[in-house]
Parts: sequence; C-alpha cells; structure tokens
Amino acid sequence: CECFDLYKELVPYDKAWDWQKQIVKEKKALVEKNQDCQDTLIILQHHPVYTLGTASSEEYLNFDIKDAPYDVYRTERGGEVTYHGPGQLVMYPIINLRNHKMDLHWYLRALEEVVIRVLSSTFSIKASRLEGFTGVWVGDKKVAAVGIRVSQWITYHGLALNVNTDLTPFHSIVPCGIRNRQVGSIKGLLGEFQPSTGCGKAGVLHSNDCQLIDITHSSLIKEFSEVFQLEILHKTIPMSECEDTTPRRSLTWKLT
Repeated sequence: CECFDLYKELVPYDKAWDWQKQIVKEKKALVEKNQDCQDTLIILQHHPVYTLGTASSEEYLNFDIKDAPYDVYRTERGGEVTYHGPGQLVMYPIINLRNHKMDLHWYLRALEEVVIRVLSSTFSIKASRLEGFTGVWVGDKKVAAVGIRVSQWITYHGLALNVNTDLTPFHSIVPCGIRNRQVGSIKGLLGEFQPSTGCGKAGVLHSNDCQLIDITHSSLIKEFSEVFQLEILHKTIPMSECEDTTPRRSLTWKLT
C-alpha cells in the first residue's frame, strides 16, 4: 500500500477530494486492463470545513447555509454532515476490495476496527461501535466518523479521528445526523482520566498537542497495516501540489 503521508499538513478539502478521484480513475483504468494496482492511503488534516454526504439533509445544519461559518461541500460519500479541521487526522484509503473482501459491511467494520485498536493499544481507552450507526464511540461520545464511497469496488473517502480537535464547530451542526449524542476527542478523553482509574498510559497522559498527533498517527499506520494486512510504502508528493491556501468564507456545492 503506497502511503502519501501529509499528516502534519493542512490540505484544502477540495484539493484532497480531487486527488482521491484522480487516483480512483487511475485504478479503474488498471482494473479494466486486468492489471494489478496497489492500494493507496492518504493521511492528512484539513482546514475547517463542513462536508455532507450525497443524501445529507440540510436540517442538520444549525446555520444559514447562505452565510456558512466555513466552506460547505456536498460529496458523494455516504453519511450525514460532519466537520473536518486542524487536530483531526483523516485517513483516505483508496483500495481495491477485489484484493480484500468484496463486502462493504466488512470494509466499514474494518475501518472502525483500526480506530478501536488505536484507542485501546496506545491510549488504553475502551471504544466500541454503536448498533445501527457507523463510527467509533467512547461512551456516548463519537470520536471517529466514517463515510465512504465505493466505485467498481474501489474505495475512497474514509475516516476522521478527533485527536486534539477544537470541537466548537460541531455545535453548529448535528454531527452525522445523530441528535442527543456528543462528539469527543482523544485529548478530551485523556483529560477526563484520573491516575487512579488506570485508564490512559503514562507516556501519553501528559503529551502536548503535537506529540499527541504524532503518537496517534504512528498508531493509525500500524493498526491500518495489521487490520488490512498491507505493507505500508511511504511515498512523497511535491508540496506545491497541496499548497496551503487561506480558507474562504463561502458556500461551495460540488454535486456528482
């Protein structure tokens, strides 16, 4: 699995989205020629942005859509509205399910399993799934959102894990369309732990924000590799192709 690792970068959402679709197009062409194509993993952070799934309802936006606090993108992924921003690690696996299991339920559960393992092995945080919903939960707090698109068995979009994310922007939406539930982050959960509870490993309880991102990133790579049984091959990309840009306060609809 080739890995474009930009986890310390703030990549504009539209650039990352276009990038994914280009890779999907290339993989489809290889499949049509009966040629092998290796899997791809992109890891990054985004500027503050709201994204909606293909069938998302605007009723879950707690703001005037004509005066959105951040850019809003309607995408072709499944799921309802969510927020991406600094301090949140986003993983976009672009993989050929023909080489794994041609089963979307298996794939969704596998993405959740990656996060559950990260929280358990690295932070001693017990996480779980919530029946009837995608994503990963700790108690009544959702710490990771999952939304995918699969085209001719090639996956894109993926998962977003709140590490030290500012959760305030989530107050302007009904995250994933689930009312009466909270959103959490690893930093927030670690802050709730007391030494006497035995929760949280000593090496991470006092980590600063940058260290927490680094620790979580390393664990995500490891667990993704193990869950999907893939060797991770790190690739480089010219940063000019993913240049940081100042986010615009505007509404952007992209329908496909």
